[in-house]
Amino acid sequence: MNERANIPVLTIDGPSGSGKGTISKRLAERLGWNYLESGALYRALGIAAINKKLDLSNAKKLTELVDGVDLEFKRNQQGRWVTYLDGEEIQRQLQTEKIGNVASKIAVFPDVRRSLLAKQLTFRQSPGLVADGRDMGSVVFPSADYKVYLTASTEERAKRRYKQLIEKGISANLRDVIQDVEKRDQRDKNRSTSPLMVPEGAVYIDSSCKTIDEVVQQVLDTLKTNRPNNGTNGGLRQ
Repeated sequence: MNERANIPVLTIDGPSGSGKGTISKRLAERLGWNYLESGALYRALGIAAINKKLDLSNAKKLTELVDGVDLEFKRNQQGRWVTYLDGEEIQRQLQTEKIGNVASKIAVFPDVRRSLLAKQLTFRQSPGLVADGRDMGSVVFPSADYKVYLTASTEERAKRRYKQLIEKGISANLRDVIQDVEKRDQRDKNRSTSPLMVPEGAVYIDSSCKTIDEVVQQVLDTLKTNRPNNGTNGGLRQ
């Protein structure tokens, strides 16, 4: 545990549609670090629960299912991050609105969150970790070397999600997507366990009017100017 504690961590927290997934993956590639998509854990659990036809309101059964979830994040031959559940690629399933809503619903159960916490901590491996989620810097890695809170307006986040769905050939209505984003925000902010919040010490970035490259560079600049508590460069590439 002591050795793992010396491995640098960059947390990227924020609401759905803020761009934290895309930004986090780009940062992991640029830094040469490992990657953890916290939301994928909940989405994967939701997929596993649906496959096993479990009652999504049964916290006990969902918690018991956690130990059987084998999740990996790997880069494919094209260099893109791909998610595997029990050895099967589930990237496309993860990105559907249905699974996103399922994940948001099961994430409110304290026992489920506690069970997944230990699994998330195992992703902290050398040379470093970029962790993307809604409570990475506040709960999972509260002592992370670097923290970022990434957000955007509700309308902008809904437009991004709508565009993604349309590009993938998935039928969607912008008004419905906006309502889904608003409902998810309320669930995430008002849940009793690990509510969505700006982590202490996090750099706040609004990506509404910024490109992906601009946000990535802003984060990299932040990492270079803010050294971790141990006084080293945290394994950053110069």
